[in-house]
Amino acid sequence: MQHLEHAATALGWEGHLIPDVEVLGARFAAVARIRPDVHRWRTDNGWEPELNPTWFRSWSEPSMHDHLPLAAVHLLGIMVPVAKARHAVRACGTLMTLAPCAVVLPHDHPYKPWRMVELDYYGIGAVNAGPVGPAELVLRPEDRSREFGSSLFGRWLLEVLYSRVLERHHHPAENTGC
Repeated sequence: MQHLEHAATALGWEGHLIPDVEVLGARFAAVARIRPDVHRWRTDNGWEPELNPTWFRSWSEPSMHDHLPLAAVHLLGIMVPVAKARHAVRACGTLMTLAPCAVVLPHDHPYKPWRMVELDYYGIGAVNAGPVGPAELVLRPEDRSREFGSSLFGRWLLEVLYSRVLERHHHPAENTGC
């Protein structure tokens, strides 16, 4: 996990690092920040993270729009560790529709200009990171999520991340400033 912390720092993503996220067949790490006002409201009103993905199907119904909780986290970015840059586009795949996506390459990964041009075209970032020392930002990711619009999957993912942040911090009311 140390290499992910170094990568998040190189990307400038300050928030809660959530490693080993696995949803709908995708496996990645995320960096999210608690939205203190929404978290406080949800805590005060007993609205826990909703982890049942089937419940979100009802959100597309107009009659349910006034019964939806606001997202209590903001997704800063997604990191996907890969062994080689050629796996980056497949690794980020639909994840880049949700937030900036960067692949985390081994610290000694060679720079290959053609691969970086391809990643830049898709807006995928690249970071060389190892367990020791600072990571090297090779290519800054772009936030293309607005191009794709919101999705029920993206909204459900925010609930999953909210749950993971709360799991890691036994006193969530004390950790609202992150």
